[in-house]
Amino acid sequence: MTLDKIVEEIYSAKNIVILTHDQPDGDAIGSSLALYNGLKQKNKQVDLVIPEYPKVFSFLPNADEIKTEGKNETYDLAIALDCGDKSRLNGFVKYFEDANCRISIDHHGVNTMFADYNFVNPMAPACCQILIIVLEALGIEITKEIGTCLLTGIITDTGGFKYSGVTAETFEFAAGLMDKGVNVSSIYKKVLQTVSKPKFELMKLAMNRIEFFEDGKISFTYITKEDEEKANASTGDHDGIVEMGRDIEDVEVSIFLRETNEGYKISLRSNEYMNVADICVLFNGGGHIRAAGGFVNLPFEKAKEKIIDACKKQLK
Repeated sequence: MTLDKIVEEIYSAKNIVILTHDQPDGDAIGSSLALYNGLKQKNKQVDLVIPEYPKVFSFLPNADEIKTEGKNETYDLAIALDCGDKSRLNGFVKYFEDANCRISIDHHGVNTMFADYNFVNPMAPACCQILIIVLEALGIEITKEIGTCLLTGIITDTGGFKYSGVTAETFEFAAGLMDKGVNVSSIYKKVLQTVSKPKFELMKLAMNRIEFFEDGKISFTYITKEDEEKANASTGDHDGIVEMGRDIEDVEVSIFLRETNEGYKISLRSNEYMNVADICVLFNGGGHIRAAGGFVNLPFEKAKEKIIDACKKQLK
């Protein structure tokens, strides 16, 4: 059984590296820190390597121990969390490939099963929900600190328990974490309600640029590098912009383009029936049925045209 092998490999490993996907969100950061803190509880030598992450998650226990790069040596074990493909491992795929053993714990339906042992459940709304099972199998005590990391991941990836992927088990796990003393309202306020001034400026720009297509079923907006520079934005300040379009009446799919040095990051969100993961696979990405992302290296107008056309085809 995969879980048994994962437990065996973790216990036998002397030095471990934890990695997650680029542009890490709350589930990526939360699951990584939950596992990191759990393995430290078992006196494991472990590095958590994330080069950059949104400062909104700096309140999580031991976030200050996150490293921007790993050791110049081969790790016994590399664990990838919340990542569907090794190419998205924050530019540190070398740590993963060079490790003596590789594990993937994830909830993306498009996971490429890139590890030696893959513990993947696409029905789980968050990687943190799967990780609870792994931590329990390892005999790790889920403390208030670990629980705070786990619930942060669950809250962010479920939009505060409002997305369609939420299961009865999600609420059961959340209740168990609350019993450990985890403060749900505090986490919710920090990660979903509090908006930095730079983020507010980006949201204003994006809101004013929203366009509608296909009788209002498609919404589109964008942010440029210049916008982010003028707003003095930092990592994660664009998070949530794509949801603004999705929440508008009659919109089925929301498109958000964000300019980077290499091209345009694509974020898609849908409401009822459109599988945006299938669309993003066409644009060097993937994700979930209702939330996915991709990338295009094209001029703005061409990128806009291509992604809107792809969404139009799915509507028909």
